[in-house]
Amino acid sequence: MPRAGINPQLSVERFFQLSVLCLVTTGYLAVAGSGYLDLPTVLLTGLGLVLRTLLVTGVLRFNISDRLVTSATLAYICFYPLDYFFLSRSFLVATVHLVFFLAVVKILTARTNRDYLYTATIAFLEILAAAILSASLNFLLFLGLYLLSAIAAFTSAEIRRAMQKPHQIARSGLRLFHPRLAGLAVFVTAGILVLTAGLFFLLPRSANAALSRLTARRLHVPGFSNEVTLGQIGQFKNDSSAVMHVRPNSRDFPSDLKWRGAALSEFDGKRWSNPSDAGQHIPLGPAGWALVTNGPQTGRRLFYQVTLNAGDSDALFVAGRPEHMSVAVIRGPNDSVRLGYVPPDNFRYAVTSIVEDPERAVDHTGLSAWSRARYLQLPPLDPRLRALAGDVIVGSASNYQRARAIESYLRTSYGYTLDLPERETRDPIAYFLFERKKGHCEYFASAMTVMLRAVGIPARIANGFQSGTFNPISQLYVIRASDAHSWVEAYIEGRGWIAFDPTPPDPRGRPSGLLARLALWTDAADTFWQDWVLRYDLGRQLVLAERLQSSSRRLGIQWVDRWSASAIEWSSRFRAWFTGQGPALGLSLLLSIAAVLGGPRAWRALRMLHRVRRVRDGRASAGDATLLYARMLDVLRRRGFQKPVWFTPKEFAASLPAETGMLVDQFTHAYNELRFGGKLDAAPRLTLLLEELETGRNGIPAL
Repeated sequence: MPRAGINPQLSVERFFQLSVLCLVTTGYLAVAGSGYLDLPTVLLTGLGLVLRTLLVTGVLRFNISDRLVTSATLAYICFYPLDYFFLSRSFLVATVHLVFFLAVVKILTARTNRDYLYTATIAFLEILAAAILSASLNFLLFLGLYLLSAIAAFTSAEIRRAMQKPHQIARSGLRLFHPRLAGLAVFVTAGILVLTAGLFFLLPRSANAALSRLTARRLHVPGFSNEVTLGQIGQFKNDSSAVMHVRPNSRDFPSDLKWRGAALSEFDGKRWSNPSDAGQHIPLGPAGWALVTNGPQTGRRLFYQVTLNAGDSDALFVAGRPEHMSVAVIRGPNDSVRLGYVPPDNFRYAVTSIVEDPERAVDHTGLSAWSRARYLQLPPLDPRLRALAGDVIVGSASNYQRARAIESYLRTSYGYTLDLPERETRDPIAYFLFERKKGHCEYFASAMTVMLRAVGIPARIANGFQSGTFNPISQLYVIRASDAHSWVEAYIEGRGWIAFDPTPPDPRGRPSGLLARLALWTDAADTFWQDWVLRYDLGRQLVLAERLQSSSRRLGIQWVDRWSASAIEWSSRFRAWFTGQGPALGLSLLLSIAAVLGGPRAWRALRMLHRVRRVRDGRASAGDATLLYARMLDVLRRRGFQKPVWFTPKEFAASLPAETGMLVDQFTHAYNELRFGGKLDAAPRLTLLLEELETGRNGIPAL
């Protein structure tokens, strides 16, 4: 029963309004989470939702008049052309502003059922728009909250509608009620499963994926164009967004690879750039692979698949020396590979690469005189730089040892920081080497490249990503923007281009603990969402169906083999056991079934018989009156007469047919005398009247 002072109808009404408000709020958050709403729209809509929450919960109390709503709407309609022509300058953006304004107005002024239906429609349109605009896992979270709010709103709306109807007594239709309800639940569950299977396994998600790619927000990826200014990579490293995922083909895949995206050769003291070169277009061959590098290769061959997230660069990232690629590419200057166009979000390509050991590398091509001059080009230098480079390489017998000496000197003599210099200098490299003596990877790589060229060793700077983090949940390497890195490639006679990394380790290290594990789980969930929802097309359906078929076939074969190997043995054991224990087992089973089916009923009957005997012996109490009345209601319930909770005992007796109503009225009178009057002589009459109802005398059919 409800507590005193609580209005059930008011509680249901408030719960319903909060459910509708949550429905709109989750749809609004789903759209706002996609990043396509401007700040004023986000703030004003959020303010309207907060005000509605305060109104529903009773914190604020005020009414918005219809005249004010009409005036505000007309004013905004007049404001719409100004927004379109002067502020937004876009029909779509101005229309979105208008729609959200109308939504806020309707949310704040909703009072009738039609208003609530209109509000629910707005929420549905919001979640539909978010499904098109958003391609991240956040949409799945908001979708779950939206469905929860929808169930709460619909169920509370049904309760609210039922409470507004006049009261009625259900006197029939209860026969086979529980089996019918169970059958309906099973039927609905089966229907949901069939529809879900049809939507998930039969309808590709390629259209939604295409829409999401058209509207994807792109991450600015500096360092992979033909011109890069010192400092850009350091700014990019402060971002933790995932740039790419790599799926290796083996468990012993190296974890310390450098993912090369671009290399730059010309330096003017502040900027690295490449000569204007259209590059060599490498198409796909008959087997569907582009041959990027030809000729003899030494080293370890790796195969891996790369998935690029939305970026603004056409560079493709590879580890080692690319041999074959699954897409047509352009081989540009400095042995970089690119697409020639900005790839869509979640662009995939496969690569076979050769990773060479620098100690065993062999050069088969050589370096032309023109190329050597290009890789030795230097701007006017601070005289101290040439002197420093000469001092560092003293005692080194070969160019390889000289390069290692400069690499070791920079790694051990300078500090690492992502902070940019406080002021712009005329010679950033000299400022880094002789004054500041700390910086990030770009400064270390640039300084080593310049020092190598100063001592006559051809060198260039390479930009890409360092290592990444292996996610054991998704079995992918996650490369984030914070993994951006610059290193040096020096040409060593007889060995070719060798990578050197003069940057000391980042003192911050990699994050660990609970937050790091949570990031891995989040990344794995987002990968699953991208693979099996947004990119779930016909090809993935066939792959999944083939996996299920092969798994079921293997399971079936293994099960048949195990069963056929032990069937005879188990059958002989069972026959021997059943011969000795069969009769006792059968009797125990029958007794157990009888106890389960008839035990509760027998216990209630024995308990009632005991209480009736106590009443007849003159040992009645108020609790006995309540028990007997409950027994009387149970008898009538089995005959189709259900007592509504809002009926008093007298009203219920008056609503029954004549003879039954007369007995129930007498029973109610005796019950009141015993329960509230304390008259013990009313107890025998209660037992007699209950017996008449149970045995079917006085026109009551027998049970």
